[in-house]
Amino acid sequence: MPPRPTSRDVAERAGVSQATVSLVLRDRWHGRVSPARAVAVRAAARELGYRPNLAARSLRLGRTRTALVVVPALTNEFFARMHAGAARVAGEDDVGVVLYSSPAGIEAAPDPFVSAEATLDGVLASSMAAGALTALSGNGLPLVMLDSEPGGGAAATVNPDIATGMRLVTRHLLGLGHRRFAHIAADVDSWTFGVRARVLAGELAAVPDARLVATERAPIDVRGGLAAADRALAAPGGATALVCDDDMLAVGSCKAARRRGLRVPDDVSVTGFDDLTVATAVEPELTTVHLPAEELGAAGMRALLAALRGEPGGTTVLPVSLAVRASTAPAPTR
Repeated sequence: MPPRPTSRDVAERAGVSQATVSLVLRDRWHGRVSPARAVAVRAAARELGYRPNLAARSLRLGRTRTALVVVPALTNEFFARMHAGAARVAGEDDVGVVLYSSPAGIEAAPDPFVSAEATLDGVLASSMAAGALTALSGNGLPLVMLDSEPGGGAAATVNPDIATGMRLVTRHLLGLGHRRFAHIAADVDSWTFGVRARVLAGELAAVPDARLVATERAPIDVRGGLAAADRALAAPGGATALVCDDDMLAVGSCKAARRRGLRVPDDVSVTGFDDLTVATAVEPELTTVHLPAEELGAAGMRALLAALRGEPGGTTVLPVSLAVRASTAPAPTR
């Protein structure tokens, strides 16, 4: 890794003194530095990827440290719970939290703190690839990933046991006699949904008479689930179980089944993933994988605080469970 750029490097690039760099990047240049020089300093800082040594600045100024929490969407209950857990742990350690929803979802996230004076100490990001956080975590800023592929340059990764969750769902349905499955898959190219698809396929391949009769991808909302499930139920093979990547997809799948005159769970079983509030707000209540969203955020923030202390990271896997409710039943005999 190349050496971290310093304020001296910025000064040399901009052709000014280090004192001028300090004044500009602390926004104290007005009336003391010309606007042209201020522009040159900020441009040099951006070009070099310079960030102040925030840990040293915190000690010197006695200010509260700040963590940036990045999620793909603020409207998703899972991420709201995750943020609550992270904020609770941060508050216990006197760390401030800034919540940021990446406008590009799981794609590369632009840096919301475009000025070089940004007072961030670390980044906690969920359900993305570490490479998508380059602009936010560059130049040595500690990064902890949640519900994401281990490694990739992050200081630590904290994941719910997604593979076990899908295994629990599949074996539950197989135990009820289901052999014809359809996968209502999230139309998101990310590690967590890739794991679900691979485990589902592997579990069915291990049972001679079980098969996946359809895979339909959909945006993660009720309308997407409805459309995808309608296509899956129309596919040859007559699926008796719809395995959904998310509870909102499962709710849409239940609507699709009813619109086709099918009863859930008598004619078709439906399962979800996440155990959101909606899982027990609908009838029948959803059989779904319970993910410990709040503990995920809490464990991630603990890992980030450890990284800020210079402690080694790694991968932590949190246990999940299957909440069996009324949307699953023995396979129909037809």
